[in-house]
Amino acid sequence: MIGIALGGGAGIGVIAAGLLARLPSAAAVAIAAAIVAAGVTLAFFGPTEVAFGAAGGVVGGASASAFARGALRRGGTAGGTALLVAAVGVALTLLAAIPAVGYVEVVALPALAARARRRAAEKYAGLRTLAR
Repeated sequence: MIGIALGGGAGIGVIAAGLLARLPSAAAVAIAAAIVAAGVTLAFFGPTEVAFGAAGGVVGGASASAFARGALRRGGTAGGTALLVAAVGVALTLLAAIPAVGYVEVVALPALAARARRRAAEKYAGLRTLAR
């Protein structure tokens, strides 16, 4: 049940990141995601797994907000970004029903977000050199 609560919380966090992509900080998205994920986890699993659902919400919200805000910064529309990121969040929530996948989601989401942040910095390094 812990893996399902973690993965479900991460999926809910991704949904929240898509819907709240306009917020200026990832911390605000993560807090909102934790609250919603804790409520959903309490409704489905009971009080023992609430902390795991909230932790998954924080991880999913903070990780996906980097992608959502990056899409908006690069010219994506708010509605389209919210729709696509929320669809990924629904898929992650459904995949969390497979017990081991919930653990993998909570580890993979921050790793993917960190990789995307690293690649964004080095992607246009050559153009900055030409501008000097």
